[in-house]
Amino acid sequence: MTPTVAPVLEAKNLVKTYGRVVAVDGASLQLYPGEVLAVVGDNGAGKSTLIKCLSGAETPDEGTIELDGEEISFRRPQDSRDAGIETVYQNLAISPALDIASNLFLGREIRKKGPLGSIFRMLDGSGMKKIAKEQIALLGIGTIQNIGQAAETLSGGQRQAVSVARAAAFGQKLIILDEPTAALGVRESKQVLKLVENLRDRGLPVILISHNMPQVFEVADRIHIQRLGKRIAVVTPKSHTMNEVVAVMTGALEIDEEDQSLGPVR
Repeated sequence: MTPTVAPVLEAKNLVKTYGRVVAVDGASLQLYPGEVLAVVGDNGAGKSTLIKCLSGAETPDEGTIELDGEEISFRRPQDSRDAGIETVYQNLAISPALDIASNLFLGREIRKKGPLGSIFRMLDGSGMKKIAKEQIALLGIGTIQNIGQAAETLSGGQRQAVSVARAAAFGQKLIILDEPTAALGVRESKQVLKLVENLRDRGLPVILISHNMPQVFEVADRIHIQRLGKRIAVVTPKSHTMNEVVAVMTGALEIDEEDQSLGPVR
């Protein structure tokens, strides 16, 4: 069932081509307040390109993107960040030599007040550590105790947690997570999924790109199924099973988006 509230983010009929290759072919997407929307699809389905269009990493050739009902156009990732959209990519973007607080404010460093900051350009290290500690605590990340700890000493799950905390600190509208558990073990994956739930509990909508169906069914409110560059259907973990979603992804089953009924592809 489609929510009755207006979407926070809406993409309409996006098209993105690379020469003769059509990566996104008229795809649409809606993200509603306080929900986790999973985007799933087989390799080559266009989900990564779709997300790049939403995050400013790519510019769609056709179609429109609306944020809070207003049409927007992103020419670079900084444009989406300025609009309140934060993206955590699979390869993270963490500097191993820097501590947790410095990574949290990477590219957004806070300078000291007064002449020390304005003239001598000195950074407010203690202030950034204080805010970083608050953000870590707010998300319930209990495995990180020392904010001054270098990122290279962290586990994979802890590094991902720092990336999510950074996104949560600056993402005013929504957060996009691209395969956040792909390189993690079972225990660390559960920690990241808990962070996703915490973000939703704080009222921050999340787009989760994942190929891990059990994880998708664990945290997603709705599931956007992408195939051959298009949105094939949007279902929920309550309306359809894991096997049905996989079958739709691969083209073995089709869904009538009007009534969400399943039928074999002839």
